[in-house]
Amino acid sequence: MKKTRSFQMAQEPSFDIVSKIDKSELANAITQAMTEISTRFDFKGSKSSITHEGEFLVLISDNDIKIKQVIDVLTNKLVKRGIGIKAFDFEGTKLEPATGGTVRMKVKIQNGLDKEHTKEIVKIIKDSKLKVQAAVMGDYVRVSGKKKDDLQQVQKLLRNSDLKFDFQFTNYKG
Repeated sequence: MKKTRSFQMAQEPSFDIVSKIDKSELANAITQAMTEISTRFDFKGSKSSITHEGEFLVLISDNDIKIKQVIDVLTNKLVKRGIGIKAFDFEGTKLEPATGGTVRMKVKIQNGLDKEHTKEIVKIIKDSKLKVQAAVMGDYVRVSGKKKDDLQQVQKLLRNSDLKFDFQFTNYKG
């Protein structure tokens, strides 16, 4: 019997640019924020809460000043847990009246990159003239190239660009 050798083509080094939040880290950040709120003197007697409901964070407090303090406590906990603040739309969210004389804020959580975000990423990569390929794969972008150095340059370029949304680099293949 004759042995046949199968040669496998070496794949080009690549990585993915995604926007995903670790749900367990988010839950931990919310728990820590609620613990701090329940023990802080300036929140004594306050009806402040933070809950995670699907693709939203729901913040409730006594008034707009207190809700800003809730956001401040939450963002500090998110940063400590390694979650990007740009994944939450605190600025574009309006306060609405809630029960018991409180106010509510439903903050959208970014999950995946939308079409505009992927286009912006691809444009930045193409304008850089680096020898890499960027392909939109639904809600993420795959970047591949012959040299790992070029891929590292792309990551540095994107980190230094002033993008208004959260993203991470995953799925390294080299």
